[in-house]
Amino acid sequence: MSTAGELLEVSLGPQHPSTHGVFRMNAVLDGETIVKLKPVMGYLHRNHEQIGEGITYIGSFPFTDRLDYFSAMSNNFGLAIAIEKLGGITASERGEYLRIIMAELTRLVNHTAVTGFLLNDMGAFGTPLLYAFREREKILDLFEAASGSRMMCNYVRPGGVRQDVPEDWLKQAKEIVDHYPHFLDEFEKLLTENEIIRQRAQNVGVLSKELAVNASITGPMLRASGVDYDIRKVDGYSLYPRFSFRVPLGSVGDVYDRYYIRILEMRQSVKILQQALKDIPEGPAISPKGAAMGKAPRTFRPAKNEAYGRIEAPKGELGFYLVSDGSPQPYRYHVRAPSFVNLTVLEDLCIGHKVADAIIILGSIDIVLGEVDR
Repeated sequence: MSTAGELLEVSLGPQHPSTHGVFRMNAVLDGETIVKLKPVMGYLHRNHEQIGEGITYIGSFPFTDRLDYFSAMSNNFGLAIAIEKLGGITASERGEYLRIIMAELTRLVNHTAVTGFLLNDMGAFGTPLLYAFREREKILDLFEAASGSRMMCNYVRPGGVRQDVPEDWLKQAKEIVDHYPHFLDEFEKLLTENEIIRQRAQNVGVLSKELAVNASITGPMLRASGVDYDIRKVDGYSLYPRFSFRVPLGSVGDVYDRYYIRILEMRQSVKILQQALKDIPEGPAISPKGAAMGKAPRTFRPAKNEAYGRIEAPKGELGFYLVSDGSPQPYRYHVRAPSFVNLTVLEDLCIGHKVADAIIILGSIDIVLGEVDR
């Protein structure tokens, strides 16, 4: 405990169970109030980009699974778009539908899990997290049936997806998606109007619109601050313009808004999924050019050029920047990771709050260290 006029330096992590991975916060405290905070990262650095420059374009897909390992299907999608731009590859229509279905199921997995983790950080041990993981398991079973893996899916490819989904998969997916609003109703009944959650989360860690924009924050964090920016609408990539959905916005930008925006986004993902599962056409799951690239990856030698492919990943803008020198490997391979960028405002959100508040502020940002450190 600090005495009058003295400050106390406290290091939280890298082993702290509430820091969402191998992460450290160096906090300077006046009593229990945070006056300075420095995020310390790099403990999980795996040389992702350098590896990507030494293997074929296709060879990087399993490595993207290890970025945000809650969102492997979305990570695959972002790299596929960048490669398609670089190589002039068009995806098959059924492949596009399957990619959108997988991406929105991934959003449900991510937002459901992070809500459970956030409540765990607040001290609600057990019930919310177990409810969240109960629903997450159902979707992971779908991923396993489609790709052979629950988390490291390596499923999406330039031109579509690696293989079509099994018979009855779409029917099973529809049953799970149709049930999801009932789960969200159940979840919200426990959480949204909960007096303790409101007291802990409202007006804590407020992120202003101006700071959010200036710091390049994206995803639910940005929209919780009231900024109407969703890459599915802005870029209209893939077949998203075909689907009817809205972009929920917050008004305060505090921890509570960041929680509630994710609940609302899950409801919109359900709307997209219901439309996609209803309208998905028959046909090949990958275009001929994409299929040929997958069979002979070293023959894919795009002309000297550069491309940037980005998607609205569950945590924000996930982008892949590729530079081709005409060889089978990228000359430059760079990842724009939303977890890393969104983490840059952590100190701004924590100053003036207590140590216990810093834990839930970090939880509301929603980071995965595989993506932060790369």
